[in-house]
Amino acid sequence: MAALTAGGALVVGGLGYTVAAWTDSEWVYAGDGSGGPGIGTGTFEVQQSVTSPYTAGFADFEANPGQAMLFTPGSQTLSPGESVYAGVALRTTATTTVPADVQVRAAVPATGVTVADAGGSLFSALTVRVATVAVSGTGAAPTCTAAAFTAPTTIGTGPLASTGATAPQRLAAGSASTQFYCFEVTLPQSAATAASTALQGRTVAPAWEFASTSVE
Repeated sequence: MAALTAGGALVVGGLGYTVAAWTDSEWVYAGDGSGGPGIGTGTFEVQQSVTSPYTAGFADFEANPGQAMLFTPGSQTLSPGESVYAGVALRTTATTTVPADVQVRAAVPATGVTVADAGGSLFSALTVRVATVAVSGTGAAPTCTAAAFTAPTTIGTGPLASTGATAPQRLAAGSASTQFYCFEVTLPQSAATAASTALQGRTVAPAWEFASTSVE
């Protein structure tokens, strides 16, 4: 007597036999149409230049203190009411595949730079303004002077130790745009400042972070 069990085994006279069957498998993979891989990651890198006219010399300085910005003459002999200026340009690298949003953070003391500012009195007394403007590609840099600080371009103004940009700026992918930043540092004119000998003969080295995030 033969019987077919629910599991597909043919039972004859108490002996079990497995029914033979054809098998087949099909596979697909993530490809690029030419035999290569089809999934990967883009590249993302923002670089800076502090050398006018800001068309070359872009490089990475990704840790505090970063690269030294040279302020206008008189920056180490400030008197109350005086301001000094320095500029920097940022852009993505030519191989960067996505745009970047960049935001200037409030200044902090530069790491590894020796200053003469016991108690941080001068650092606390100084004020800063930050202006910015974008140009396509490697266009000419604007002049970093008091004239740069008009309403559309000013993105931060206030105490040095607590003032960053009010909003981020968008950098195009592939070095397609350059964002210029102008910093104005001022020793405010006031009766207290003018009469204070505690602020005389001091030095500071503020450092600013440009925090960048990729944009999809």
